[in-house]
Amino acid sequence: MMTINVLDKLISAISPKWAMQRDAWRQSQEALRNYDAGKNDRLNSGWTPIWNQSAQITDKAYRDNIRARARDLERNSDIANSIISPWVRNVVGRGITLQAKTDDETLNSRIESIWKQWIKARNCDVTGMQTFNELIRMAVQRKYVDGGILIAKVYTSAGILPFQIQLIEVDELDSNTVFSYFKNNTVVDGIEINPFGKPVGYHIKEYQLDGNPGIQSRFIPVDDIIFYFNKSRPSQRREISQLAQTISRIRDINSFMEAVSVKERIAACLAVFRTKANPDSGPGRGSRVDALPGNAGYRGISLTPGMISDLAPGEDIRVVTPANQGGSAADFVRLQQRLSGAGQGLSYETTSRDMSQVNYSSARQGLIEDERTYGIEQDNLIEHVLHEIYETFVISAVVAGEIKIPGFWNDKRQYLQHEWVPQGRKWIDPQKEVNANKTAMRTGQRTFQQICMEQGRDWKEVLTEISQAQAYALEKGVDLYGWIHQSKTTVLPASAEND
Repeated sequence: MMTINVLDKLISAISPKWAMQRDAWRQSQEALRNYDAGKNDRLNSGWTPIWNQSAQITDKAYRDNIRARARDLERNSDIANSIISPWVRNVVGRGITLQAKTDDETLNSRIESIWKQWIKARNCDVTGMQTFNELIRMAVQRKYVDGGILIAKVYTSAGILPFQIQLIEVDELDSNTVFSYFKNNTVVDGIEINPFGKPVGYHIKEYQLDGNPGIQSRFIPVDDIIFYFNKSRPSQRREISQLAQTISRIRDINSFMEAVSVKERIAACLAVFRTKANPDSGPGRGSRVDALPGNAGYRGISLTPGMISDLAPGEDIRVVTPANQGGSAADFVRLQQRLSGAGQGLSYETTSRDMSQVNYSSARQGLIEDERTYGIEQDNLIEHVLHEIYETFVISAVVAGEIKIPGFWNDKRQYLQHEWVPQGRKWIDPQKEVNANKTAMRTGQRTFQQICMEQGRDWKEVLTEISQAQAYALEKGVDLYGWIHQSKTTVLPASAEND
């Protein structure tokens, strides 16, 4: 910099015009460096992505290959399943609880009672093989691995209601279809869209009895099917696997672990070689047993525990012990697994189940961030899938006469009010969690309803259960909640009243 300043002063003394031109050129070059990421210099010479294209064109060429690789990792990689399993386990888990929210509590109870019957496998699944919770868990997993799944509404008489659901894999979308069902529409990779880009139906492949796809495909209107996938760009029409950003890293981890495993197996072997000072001494080479036809390979000479043996004159023993890489592999895999989980919005502890490096505060913070990640997917599932299924369920129940609602068709929205409560989370430190909830309730920061919902419970059911258990305990003279009983009257102790 000092050399440049001296040179500028020298040029300015000789030719002020030349010096001004040099300064203007330097400033123009600085202005071109607004974005280093857009430069094509030495550091970015190998970074040459394809020019900007629509999401449909960008994804179409790689969609099937990415899906096949994601499924391969799902089948064969424990690292991949360490991400997939907690995702499904925390988004759905043991199920999402339905709460009918009409103004009539009797009607709410009736709806929820029929719902508990309908979600059984023989009633909700068109194949009669999976319960509703199992179907939803499969849908979430297929969306995560494949990128999306189709949920068809099927109207049959096989269950208690004339309504069942069928899961259809995205592979069955007929991408070769070019003929639209409606005039002025366009078919894009099996999805028929109107001039505004809104889907109006889906073209599904028809399969023969031997499992091979037929010549024609069937058209399903958009009202009878739910396409469950993530749309990240306005021009996106089809799905892309959510593992796309992590597939390469998981593959690298698997390859590395395979190489380390082979090397460790070699390192675990003790190889002993016997050398002779005069190889020609003793029996001739032509008379060696292993040189005879049919005896090629290992001759059966081995070491046994506690063996003591004399060596012939001129013989020596050399032991080969390969170096191992087990120690450094652990740190490498831990880092890669942390990055793989971070790419999916999950903490290292969630994907690895390794809690050796966290305390209560860091574990709690990681859990909060993970819950936000799961919460986004739960909202997606509830808004696009569960709400739609529930509304069709109620309408089918009314049509079948299982639910009597006078004036239902005049104001359907009033009777379709409901809420979904995801499964609750377990406490990391119960004492700290209970004290925090107690303080939050006393200060008005949280309500009893909110706390129950975080545990995946219906607050009305909780109060009912507490009331029933308390009444039964009083009859038996059992002090369930630390209360003092005097005849049939319960009185709080002085210490509790002071609290």
